[in-house]
Amino acid sequence: MNFPLRSEVAGRVKVDSGHMTISGGGQGRSNSLLNEYASVLGNSLLRNRARSAEHRARLESEIASRVKSEFIANVSHELRTPLNTVIGFSKILSEHQTRKLKESEIIEFATMINSAATHLLAVINDILDISKLQSGKYRLDTREVDVEEVLQGCISSVRRLAVEAGIKVTLDVDRELPNVGGDPAKLRQALGNLIGNAVKFTQQGGQVDIVATAPDARTIAIRIRDTGVGMTEEEVKLALSPFGQVDGGKSRWREGTGLGLPIARALIELHGGTLSITSAKGKGTEVLVTLPPYHLIPIGEGRDALFGSGT
Repeated sequence: MNFPLRSEVAGRVKVDSGHMTISGGGQGRSNSLLNEYASVLGNSLLRNRARSAEHRARLESEIASRVKSEFIANVSHELRTPLNTVIGFSKILSEHQTRKLKESEIIEFATMINSAATHLLAVINDILDISKLQSGKYRLDTREVDVEEVLQGCISSVRRLAVEAGIKVTLDVDRELPNVGGDPAKLRQALGNLIGNAVKFTQQGGQVDIVATAPDARTIAIRIRDTGVGMTEEEVKLALSPFGQVDGGKSRWREGTGLGLPIARALIELHGGTLSITSAKGKGTEVLVTLPPYHLIPIGEGRDALFGSGT
């Protein structure tokens, strides 16, 4: 772009209080040049913005494509593995007349089939849950909920696993702990995922401590501490992402789908709460869940104000 020399602008230039005016015979020509410069500059800015928008759109498309590919790969693995178990062991059972099986083998194979089918159903339910949560379409049956009762139910569901692994699970609930407002089944699902993970990734002879307190009038805090394997900061981020699995060395379908933590966090946030994780490799993990007490839910707004209308 070539700019005119100062001598090309004819007439007088007067500066008054920071404002410049051009007078004389060159005023019309100067205005024309300024308009031309403004037009060229405006077109240049528009082109730059268009290129930037095109670049962003291309990056977003590439990211979306990569995420879609990873999602399909993970889903296919999570579905295929238990299905192969069902097909393989059911085929062996179907050949019982030609190849006699011991009663203990029949029971073992039937147990494996049941376990794989149960896991398969859990995967499908998790996929449906995460899909509804991400789309904002999730129904909650809101009511007053006793936190201790929910936590007791979660512990009962993992007690057998904890006993078999020699893991001690303790529960300490503040006597004055207020109730929360929410869906008891969904809160149990979220807290059950967290407690289940704590037990699952704690070595034999370890301990899981669950403490529920009310640090102030507006907050209920639930801490789940374990003496398990722990995670690095990067592994925590991975664990909170859908299908993210930190320990790839174990049999994946037996260790989980990688959806437990993302679903738990989404459900807690849907209840107006927060979820944070503090962990150190080899030292264990602490998950902090905060929820608002039931009495803080605005009367007349209730569910829609705090949880969304749902469908």
